[in-house]
Amino acid sequence: MAKKKHEDTREHLLAVGESVLRGKGFTAVGLAEILATAEVPKGSFYHYFPSKEHFGCAVLERYFSLYQLQMQALEAEYDCGSERLMHYWQGWLMSQGACHSANQCMVVKLSAEVADLSEPMREVFKQGTSDVIDRLASWLDEPRCDGALSPDMDAQSIALMLYQMWLGASLLTKIRQDSSALDTAMQTTCHLLGVK
Repeated sequence: MAKKKHEDTREHLLAVGESVLRGKGFTAVGLAEILATAEVPKGSFYHYFPSKEHFGCAVLERYFSLYQLQMQALEAEYDCGSERLMHYWQGWLMSQGACHSANQCMVVKLSAEVADLSEPMREVFKQGTSDVIDRLASWLDEPRCDGALSPDMDAQSIALMLYQMWLGASLLTKIRQDSSALDTAMQTTCHLLGVK
């Protein structure tokens, strides 16, 4: 029973932490705010995490794990590689186009902020984004994305290019407060994948 409570409290702290960090960023939020929002005493926090940086890494690891589960769900739902990819990008368009912090991609929200401040957090971002790109590449390559990619196109390079484009479009969406950059990313993606 104690182990279950331990896991629940840790998970609760991570979920609340992600929500708070999505809204305010990493450096602007103190532990006191996270603990007050989570209604968890300070001593309990240090039972689970030795520092705010370790907590930040755990939040990001949880985020990427849940992200991979969402990608697995798309694999289970759509057999066709190109159909799966288009649902993935459509989901991105809908969630990031809203400009609400609750939906905000953690990579867009935090990566530039913490990359120079925390080497461990930068490494979590690096591994997490690499895993996403690898999965996208596998979708593009199965079997050659249902003929959408020509044989001379490298799936890994195309996956990296698409992911970079969508991250950049998400940043511009935050700056402009409209979804025009994401709409352009979708048009470019459709053109590249031969989707009408």
